[in-house]
Amino acid sequence: MKMTKMLLASSLLMAMPLMAAEYDVDPAHTTVQFEVGHLGFSELVGRFNTFSGTFAMDDANPTAAKASFEVDAASVDSNHEARDKHLRSPDFLDVKQYPKLSFVSTAYEGTKDKGVLKGSLTLHGVTKDVAFDLVKIGEGKDPWGGYRSGFNAVTTIKRSDFGVNYMLPNIPDEMKIKLFVEGVRR
Repeated sequence: MKMTKMLLASSLLMAMPLMAAEYDVDPAHTTVQFEVGHLGFSELVGRFNTFSGTFAMDDANPTAAKASFEVDAASVDSNHEARDKHLRSPDFLDVKQYPKLSFVSTAYEGTKDKGVLKGSLTLHGVTKDVAFDLVKIGEGKDPWGGYRSGFNAVTTIKRSDFGVNYMLPNIPDEMKIKLFVEGVRR
């Protein structure tokens, strides 16, 4: 009787669909970047150095993909200390009042290799729907016995939609947010 129950339990487990693989973002191999114009003369590229995140993927059911990120706004880094101080001020990120930026996905449309990840972005205390164009870069075993997966994602937002209006239109309203993500499977 015990053997029959064990065989039945094993059969049920094998018949169940595999769960989505869950990953923790590896901050040493991930970049959260932004690009915005400067007075019509150039593009400023910056990044955030402190963040965390998770994502889940299911190759058999790509629409079940999900992701979440939390970014420390004070970790903004544009490679210029005086500018970074200004970016942290109430003119831009106002990090004392809004210390975190966050993204939580709500839907994914596409294949396991390419698609659109939709979700809610909270920036400067305002939450808006955004859509990231996503491309899977690769996945597989790493040299340390773990399993990794990576993707790139990009979206364009209007900073005025999030209440960041300083120096419009000299500093353009549109800015790109780019993610270069590598995660380690749990």
